[in-house]
Amino acid sequence: MLTERQEKLLDFLIREYITTAEPVSSMALKTISDLDISAATVRNDLQELAEAGYLTQPHTSAGRVPTQKAYRYFSDKILGEQPTDFEDFIVRQIKFAHMEMEREMKFMEELMQTLEDDNLFEILNILDTWHKKTMN
Repeated sequence: MLTERQEKLLDFLIREYITTAEPVSSMALKTISDLDISAATVRNDLQELAEAGYLTQPHTSAGRVPTQKAYRYFSDKILGEQPTDFEDFIVRQIKFAHMEMEREMKFMEELMQTLEDDNLFEILNILDTWHKKTMN
């Protein structure tokens, strides 16, 4: 039987994995979940979810990936989910997108600072790195 916190973490993990198609780390879950718990608590709950067959970990240093059992649990839950749960999910996704935008704005501020320093080679390296990151 899953605890309420484990259900929430599993829900966030599955939604994030569906969005990114990348293993989800405990730190990413802590960031997007808005739960007031430590990263160690998240890792502990993820370990219990893995032992229960809901998650797998491709290798030791990777994040977690949902299993077929997790997707079944998720789909069953979605079918019975109220619209307010979905609205909460949308709000969390907007907050996450806002954080990503702030990170990109910081990058642009650093780029502008470099422009002020007139270092063309550094500017080209930064733009190349940004372009590769956004195109992948």
